[in-house]
Amino acid sequence: MLQKGKIQIIEWEDLDKRKFYSLGVFMTLTTRATVYPASLIRTRLQVQKGKALYSGTFDAFCKILRAEGVHGLYRGFMVNTFTLISGQAYITTYELVRKYVSQHTPSNTVKSVVAGGAASLVAQTITVPIDVVSQQLMMQGQGEHLTRFKAKPKVMLATTKRRLTFGQSRDITVQIFAADGFRGFYRGYVASLLTYIPNSALWWPFYHFYAEQLSLLAPSECPHLILQAMAGPMAAATASTITNPMDVVRARVQNVSLHAGISQHRIQQEWRDDHLSSRRSSSCWQRRASGR
Repeated sequence: MLQKGKIQIIEWEDLDKRKFYSLGVFMTLTTRATVYPASLIRTRLQVQKGKALYSGTFDAFCKILRAEGVHGLYRGFMVNTFTLISGQAYITTYELVRKYVSQHTPSNTVKSVVAGGAASLVAQTITVPIDVVSQQLMMQGQGEHLTRFKAKPKVMLATTKRRLTFGQSRDITVQIFAADGFRGFYRGYVASLLTYIPNSALWWPFYHFYAEQLSLLAPSECPHLILQAMAGPMAAATASTITNPMDVVRARVQNVSLHAGISQHRIQQEWRDDHLSSRRSSSCWQRRASGR
């Protein structure tokens, strides 16, 4: 087992694989259930034009809760749980690549960057099709006019003779395949790689860095678990801040279809409009929007 400052780094050969995978799935599911409403709000904020729907995170939370209830904050969650598969693929790839790189360099930073990037590449290949469907479901409700695909109301789906299993999810999946074929499920794949590979490659080095620095500042009797629990969110905040611009591009590409008449020039124009709208009054924004 390697030592980094006062924080022990657990390598692949040190893991109890049975506990690692069984507890890992449970912890991942619990974590995603906790943060999913924030992910839904983030997606809607990223896809909306200017402040067409919400003025910020808290405003979005209140409006969604008031108009759609708690269920509205968990749209697409059941489909999103399938990304648990990619989560296990991610951590397995990370540990195996890290073990391989350790044969060539003792640098913890190099091992973390290379393993994190490789793990994200594998995970995103599995995740993107699931993300495409779940994000379309996230945009239903107040944000459905911002996305190309509209799920049929549950009342309409219930009148069909088919058994209602993942009704709206199946409806969106069928629409995507009918419109774009298999390629439709990999819309935004490159944007996802350009978002999550850097994010993952940055998160691990920052995590080890913060954990090491905290261990030097904290009292010697402070449990390492607390330091690691603090280092994780700090690393996530740092990596997400750096990669957020590309994450906005990813969200818009996956939710707005180029076949629906949205050209690259239009996307660039919308970005310029969003930038200008922050400097204009709401009345100016309404006049410009209505003139389109």
